[in-house]
Amino acid sequence: MLQLKDITKSYKTGEFTQVALDKVSLNFRESEFVAILGQSGSGKTTLLNVIGGLDQYDSGELIINGQSTKNFQDGEWDAYRNNSVGFIFQSYNLISHLSIVDNVEMGMTLSGVPAAEKNKKAMEVLEKVGLKDHVHKKPNQLSGGQMQRVAIARALANNPDIILADEPTGALDSETSEQIMDLIKTIAEDKLVIMVTHNPELAEQYADRVIKFSDGKAVSDSNPLANQKLTSNYKLKKTSMSFLTALKLSGKNIATKKWRTGLTAFASSIGIIGIALILSLSNGFDKQISSYETGALSTFPITISQTAMNVDMTQNPSFGGTDLTAYTEEKALFPYDPTENSILHNNVLSTEYMDYLEKIDPALIDGISYTRTVNMNMLKLDGDKATTLNKGNLSFSSYPSKHGDAAGSYLEQYYDLLEGSFPTEMTDLVLIVDEYNRLDNASLDALGIKHDTDRVDFNDLIGYELKLIKNDDYYVKNGEQFTVNGNVSNLIDMYNSDKATTLKIVGVIRGQEESKMSTLPAGVAYSDELATYFIEDAKNSEIVKAQQEADYNVITGELLSQDATGGSAMAGMRPGAMPAGGMASAMSAGSNVAPTKDEMLATLGATEIPASISLYPVDFGAKEKITTYLDEWNKDLETENKVVYTDMAAIVTRISGGIMDGITMVLVAFAAISLVVSLIMIGIITYISVMERTKEIGVLRALGARKKDITRVFNAETFIIGACSGLLGIGVTYLLTFPVNAILYNLTELSNVAQLNPIHALSLGIISVVLTMIGGFIPAKMAAKKDPVTALRSE
Repeated sequence: MLQLKDITKSYKTGEFTQVALDKVSLNFRESEFVAILGQSGSGKTTLLNVIGGLDQYDSGELIINGQSTKNFQDGEWDAYRNNSVGFIFQSYNLISHLSIVDNVEMGMTLSGVPAAEKNKKAMEVLEKVGLKDHVHKKPNQLSGGQMQRVAIARALANNPDIILADEPTGALDSETSEQIMDLIKTIAEDKLVIMVTHNPELAEQYADRVIKFSDGKAVSDSNPLANQKLTSNYKLKKTSMSFLTALKLSGKNIATKKWRTGLTAFASSIGIIGIALILSLSNGFDKQISSYETGALSTFPITISQTAMNVDMTQNPSFGGTDLTAYTEEKALFPYDPTENSILHNNVLSTEYMDYLEKIDPALIDGISYTRTVNMNMLKLDGDKATTLNKGNLSFSSYPSKHGDAAGSYLEQYYDLLEGSFPTEMTDLVLIVDEYNRLDNASLDALGIKHDTDRVDFNDLIGYELKLIKNDDYYVKNGEQFTVNGNVSNLIDMYNSDKATTLKIVGVIRGQEESKMSTLPAGVAYSDELATYFIEDAKNSEIVKAQQEADYNVITGELLSQDATGGSAMAGMRPGAMPAGGMASAMSAGSNVAPTKDEMLATLGATEIPASISLYPVDFGAKEKITTYLDEWNKDLETENKVVYTDMAAIVTRISGGIMDGITMVLVAFAAISLVVSLIMIGIITYISVMERTKEIGVLRALGARKKDITRVFNAETFIIGACSGLLGIGVTYLLTFPVNAILYNLTELSNVAQLNPIHALSLGIISVVLTMIGGFIPAKMAAKKDPVTALRSE
């Protein structure tokens, strides 16, 4: 059943070699009680350790049930100890933080025996050794004899082939020793029991066979067994400890050190608390900023202009291929062309692109406004006279119009109606006042509204009329130029003409208070429908046709600029040309820059392509869909053909979000230092735990636990500490948000700023567990490498 052939085992201490076993050859029967006698140092305990697989022999061969162990790997030795061997130690070697039942079940747990079967077997062997009434006690609640009975029950529980007893009665009194020996004798009736003892009387009284050892050799054998040829029928069942079992084992150990574990978890949680609190504040401030941005920036449009923003490229200037140095000491001037250091992107707003914009989902847009350079001819009534409306002193702009079948209007959603009604017809105008119900004096003068007192009643403004005059009615040809039709100082006939279109102020509006910002300036606002109405007529007017043929301004007579930069109007004046009235006042000889031909035609209404378009999203979510839609147009287009848009809300959001993220990252980095300290501390605590549980490591290895199972036990311990640390940190952070929010509210009147994001909480919990397991990884590996024989000897 068990054979030892020429087993040799020696130990080296420096240059000294101690031979513990010297070519020992022994055969053992399947059931017999063998006592190994000998003085200290004779090799009897080493023999027991070699037979039990706790120590590996140097040479020779150990055979179990016909199976040689010569080529066994670590895992096979672990399985051998679990399947075939049961240990009874002199000092009991029970795991103190486990109950009696748990101690007895441990070997079966490593074998993977189901829970119900495992408990049943444990109860049976405990009853067999007379401990049925003590099953729920801990080892420290038992006497020495009772603890040894538990050790015997543990050795028997997994039904091994061999029971190895190392001085099983060495720590017991005579009476208890006899009881234990009687029990071992009974076990030997159907198992091989090998007992090491230094008591010859005990050996002679109870053992069936006595083998004496001296200087590492078996010098006598009272009942030797001749060599037998055995057929191998030996199969090993691999051992394994699940992580759940490791958690249970470590959890019960931690439960015996509640205060230390609690303080360790709290110390480790400080970093988690710091980071969680910072993230809570960051999360809350982000929401506050988002809320503000949604309200304040929702009216910020996406703008598409014919000319995109300049991008300054002068960050790293050079001259002659050499980089220039700021604040140089050189005594030289370096001429440069600023246009070479900038990028000016011209958007081509074609008819196709305008049609593309019209197809945007109406549900995404509150409105669309168009900025046009057309100068609509408008007259106002000043007493008995009619004069040209001076738009230079008045904000005269178009308001965003509904898109497609979108419900409501931009004005109705973001402006309060103070008097009258919102515009419904093309000819309806609205007067916009600021948050104080103000309109500057220049604007009132431009409109011809009397303001002798410190207030003007809204009722006096409702119904105020202007007249829109078409180009052919407003201009007459005078030689090669065009002038205003009639007496410039009094255009009453034109004002009263049936051909004039009457425009009327129908309402006074003001930006809503909760909107924070309004995009329309104080002044008069009209519909884009009115502008397109004027343009459709102007495109076929005489003045537009003449301007299309001429290379000079048909009103002022000045030469037109040939490029976008323009030129001096005075320098370009045609000989004998004189400024005309009306539009000429805005393009007089005294202006600094002459317009281009395209600009002049656009001013006269020759084109319906706007200078810029503003899209007003219904919310931030819609804005993202709109920008995605706009980006689709640019797909596969060359850079010069792309249409670039400006999303001011996104720029502001990106800047504010970037600042907040930067602050958060810096603060988290500082708080993370404490996590590094915690990691080191966990490593130290785990190392201390390894030292404290060294004997437990030896016991587990004796029961068949693998090295990776030992690692798993301590990983489970750090897992528990990490989980406790994470939960504690998250819990404390949640409680801290209440006083923090109260303080912030008193200081800033911002409510509920500190908000712990559940995702952040979960992530920090995971980080806490991972970091503590990393901190305990090296000590856990150290524990796994401990020699089981040495571990069992530790106190």
